[in-house]
Amino acid sequence: MIPISVSLSHYKRDDIQGEIIANSGDREIAAKFNESFGKRPDVLRNNGDILELAKQGATSFHASEELWKNALQLDTSLRRHELDSLRIGWDLILDIDCGFFEYSKIAADLVIKALKFHGITSISCKFSGNKGFHIGVPFEAFPEKIRNEETSRMFPEAPRKIALYIREMIKRELGARIMELEKNNFNAIIEKTGKNANEITYYDNKIRALNAEPFLNIDTLLISSRHLYRMPYSLHEKSGLVSTPLNPDKVMLFSKELAIPKNVRISRHRFLDKGNAKSGEARQLLTEALDFSIKQESSAAKEKKEYEAPQNALPEEFFPPCIRHILNGLEDGRKRALFILLNFFTSIGWDYDMIEKKLREWNAKNREPLREVYLIGQLRHHKQSQKKILPPNCDNEMYMAGLGISRLCDELHKKGIKNPAQYTLRRARFMNKEKGGKKAAAKT
Repeated sequence: MIPISVSLSHYKRDDIQGEIIANSGDREIAAKFNESFGKRPDVLRNNGDILELAKQGATSFHASEELWKNALQLDTSLRRHELDSLRIGWDLILDIDCGFFEYSKIAADLVIKALKFHGITSISCKFSGNKGFHIGVPFEAFPEKIRNEETSRMFPEAPRKIALYIREMIKRELGARIMELEKNNFNAIIEKTGKNANEITYYDNKIRALNAEPFLNIDTLLISSRHLYRMPYSLHEKSGLVSTPLNPDKVMLFSKELAIPKNVRISRHRFLDKGNAKSGEARQLLTEALDFSIKQESSAAKEKKEYEAPQNALPEEFFPPCIRHILNGLEDGRKRALFILLNFFTSIGWDYDMIEKKLREWNAKNREPLREVYLIGQLRHHKQSQKKILPPNCDNEMYMAGLGISRLCDELHKKGIKNPAQYTLRRARFMNKEKGGKKAAAKT
């Protein structure tokens, strides 16, 4: 909780107001009042709006990744094509989140280097205000069209694909640098993270390596329509620190002391500064991310050819261990788990009324439940897309392995069962055959 005296003192500063307004153009804005958000949609027009909201108790300001013709026309009832017609662009914002600040700095440094490798100069970075960093590339750096499709209409798919591509690109170096920081002591990492050795270990050409994904996330699931990020120079309710822009070349030198409100100085490295963007400089990044996605989807499609979804909903008694574990509630990884559950349930014949009821029950069991508006929003988006795809495989490093639950299905993997939905369907078929055999024996 941030006392109103602290937030008022911070947001009274003319320079802070000016930087927040500079970041608010064409965006949907929402003010947060400690635990809850104010009305949506909303916009900020001038410095006085910020001070007035602060007087009402606003503790932070949040903005959309998407850029809109008129943000005040947004509504939760709008369909995909209606949102596309209102959207004029989107910024790429990669959210690096980890409970260990030094690890977050390493990940941020590697993401910045990966973006530079693809020829991007308009990279910006800010401390999130708590445990991680936001890395940004303005929409102006992307081409207007790519492969005959308007880039503005490629949200959220394009930024998600870029995030997954970057994650895979830096995976090995991230593990190596964290190991270097910890002087090659796996036990130190296990003790810090609370993960077991199997969760954070993989073998690269028979050499033991660190998989940082179970405890360090470069978020892709946050990249969704009307998702908001904490605006630069906004306070963070949990830490009391300021979300502070910084020189992306010096992220490794950043200290949280610089984000204490009284210490905050305006950085000349503005977050998502459109003036620094060169038109089309992010074309190579987007092209390679799309190609990477095609390869991933092609590989996944081969595994899905054998699968045929049932017409009737399969009961919980057939669920695999990994899904049962998720449904018992989680401490972290809830958004990834929601993605898994949505695709799992639709793949085993559940209708959306059943899914919504079960998701609400599951969310209540989580240590920190997802906001209902997010949960229902994802459910509605999934329903509108009308895409029924299998959930990630049990050994998927970004999902099941990333949540530390792939090991629960080791015995199933040995039998050639890779996917939780396939397991459920096979088990249901087996039980039906067994029941049929017993009935036939009884008649005989």
